[in-house]
Amino acid sequence: MRLLTSFCLVSFFIVCSHNTFAQSDVKQQSTDSLQHTHTFKSVVLNEERTVVVRLPKSYQAEPKKVYPVIYRLDGAGNIPLASAVIERLQNDNRAPEVIIVAIENTNRLRDFYPTVNKEPQGPVGEGGGGAQFLAFFEQELIPLIDKNYRTHDFKVIAGASAGGVFALYAMQAKPDLFQAHIAYSPAVWWNYGASVKSSKEFIEKTKNLNAYVYMNIGEEAGIMRERYDELQQSMQQANKRANIRFFSDAFAGVSHNLTSAAGVFNAYYNLFLPKQMPTTALGDDVASIDAYYESLSKQWGEQITPPDRAVRLLGYHLTDSKQFMRAIEVFKYNIKNYPKSVDALSALSYGFEMQGDTHQALIQIEAALDIADDSYPYVDYLNETKTRLQTILKEQV
Repeated sequence: MRLLTSFCLVSFFIVCSHNTFAQSDVKQQSTDSLQHTHTFKSVVLNEERTVVVRLPKSYQAEPKKVYPVIYRLDGAGNIPLASAVIERLQNDNRAPEVIIVAIENTNRLRDFYPTVNKEPQGPVGEGGGGAQFLAFFEQELIPLIDKNYRTHDFKVIAGASAGGVFALYAMQAKPDLFQAHIAYSPAVWWNYGASVKSSKEFIEKTKNLNAYVYMNIGEEAGIMRERYDELQQSMQQANKRANIRFFSDAFAGVSHNLTSAAGVFNAYYNLFLPKQMPTTALGDDVASIDAYYESLSKQWGEQITPPDRAVRLLGYHLTDSKQFMRAIEVFKYNIKNYPKSVDALSALSYGFEMQGDTHQALIQIEAALDIADDSYPYVDYLNETKTRLQTILKEQV
């Protein structure tokens, strides 16, 4: 009972704030140019609420840039860890810069649980305010952030324990409000597993959710583990049918309190599409490249053309696996985007050579040499390749 009760009381802190209401209703503090704390009276909740907004480093320098928004339940204490992880991912072109909005708590059990708990193992009579708290997001907080900050229409809701339950509830109640839902060790045991039942019913009748869901669990056992496993299996089965990008982790030996810290990297690593298109995303034709970068652009909030190097790497992967015709198709696609790229022409030459078409390989390497200037670092390689291909052709005569 003590263990189960602790599930209700645990949560990670992250907060980002801002306000759109009349200036006289808002108290604002700034610890630095990138982090602002706002306190305002919520009409929906009929109480004063505080949020903390953490802006990305480029926010002041790039006044036309827009950013996805991560809404983190349980307060600003989680901002440093989330910011550090996302910044590392950004440095590897695996995540965009983001705005983090952390919401400080007043009564987390009331706000996060959509149902009142009637199960004796937990605090009977608590909870039931989830719908009103979600209305606070939809009617007040999100419009506030959108009005005052340069936001992109890609929103993430993340929470731990009770906050994880709320993240999953938001997906069911307002499927289009957030595009990603992160639930660190969600306390799905609550009220006889009510959130498990409602989640299963929702995903069973949903055919095209187009959402991302991450869940994890630590060393929890008993009914918490049983109900979590039931939900995890159901989500896994609905992965393709309901168009859910679902990922989950189980951390042996990690306490309930630490599942946020244990899972934050995987949660965002799997969420954001990398600029380097994975070979697993490459379909039977180059249309899959366009589709991937269209999805990437929508997620990141900026138009991203398939990078020259990224597409070449896809082609080289195909040549390595001896899929020469597909590789040549990819290399040709890349030249349409980068007709003056020496590297793109050299890659196409390589594709033709691997296929055994020495004549076309020579044509492409000569085209690369035609546009290569003295600053190009691999002119010697191009000339050596040209000489080698010419020799092969002479021997074939």
